[in-house]
Amino acid sequence: MSNSLTEGSSVRRNGCTSAARTSHTGLPRGVGLSSVSSAATAIGFHRYLVRPLVRMVSIAATLIVVVAPALWPSAGLAAASPPLRQLGKGKHLFIGSAVRSSALANEADYAAVLAREFSSVTPEFEMFWGVLEPTQGVVDYSGADAIVTFARAHGQRVRGYPLVWSSGLPNWLTQGVANGTISSAQLSDILHQHITQVVSHFRGRVNSWDVVNEPLNEDGTLRATIWLQQLGPGYIAQALRWAHEADPKPKLYINDFNIEGAGAKSDAMLALVKNLKADGVPINGVGFEAHLGLQFSFPTDMQQNLARFGALHVQVAITEADVRMILPATPELLAAQASYFVDLLQACRSVRQCKSFTLWEYTDRWSWVPGFFTGQGAATPFDENLQPKPAYFALSNALRGQ
Repeated sequence: MSNSLTEGSSVRRNGCTSAARTSHTGLPRGVGLSSVSSAATAIGFHRYLVRPLVRMVSIAATLIVVVAPALWPSAGLAAASPPLRQLGKGKHLFIGSAVRSSALANEADYAAVLAREFSSVTPEFEMFWGVLEPTQGVVDYSGADAIVTFARAHGQRVRGYPLVWSSGLPNWLTQGVANGTISSAQLSDILHQHITQVVSHFRGRVNSWDVVNEPLNEDGTLRATIWLQQLGPGYIAQALRWAHEADPKPKLYINDFNIEGAGAKSDAMLALVKNLKADGVPINGVGFEAHLGLQFSFPTDMQQNLARFGALHVQVAITEADVRMILPATPELLAAQASYFVDLLQACRSVRQCKSFTLWEYTDRWSWVPGFFTGQGAATPFDENLQPKPAYFALSNALRGQ
């Protein structure tokens, strides 16, 4: 592979251009959410958010019903025990996955694998502002609460995601700003109330928060979001302070993509964290999303890049790892994918401040990739039937030190 490939107008390692990239539910940036299902209908991402019934029936016909975590849907995993979460514990590393409440409620096999393999969970979209508060003043925590309850019942940590982002916002907020019925001062008050309300609701139950999500452009400048345009660059520091005031115990992160290797964007993130710390702002960590693609070379300087953030005395974390490929998946592509996942893990393990390694969904059944990258997929360590792929065994072996 070449060292860099051009996709759109940007040269990228992972292939997600800022012009083309969406949120991880497959929703285009700036689309307000009145509800997850209605948003999916509006923009056509039924495959990702609202699975066709015929597909669910066909999957159900192939699944073994799991009545307890000890009953495993794949005989091949017998040789891979102990599970990833136990292996990670021996390395002082939390192994996590994004998770959706609908799958937890309706798919016993999905829940069983999640409970067995992972020590940390991140609600995939249940904490989006547009999901929590689609109507101003009417808040619904049911989806997020279900995930947090599941995590507590299975000894898992919870990573809250996201408090401040330009995507997943409710229509009443974006439209109010656009038509002038919400002023900049009012927007600041609304954001303060939102952060305080959400963090307080989960006080003592969430271990870390991605407080500000994806604030940077590829050239390192701040993205022209509703927050920057209305509140100015100080919104980042203010959001962190408000989150800390609501609950001083969780670790507070800034999270972004395409900062895995050195470059203008990661340099800007480093400078941002330095400045925040110099100003006494409560910033505890930086999340590296790590959405990679096999058609792009691996960021070989990732370990060194993580280390320079660790040198600022903040934690680092791999927060949304997946490795997509151009379909169909072949043995060669699956082997290359396994290598990428191991390289991500080893970069994390090589830096003392790297505390968690999270997959952006552990199974292809619920991966965001096919709904956004046409002709690409198979991006996770488990296939759609929850069968482990070479990447799973490679991660297991790496955690064993093999």
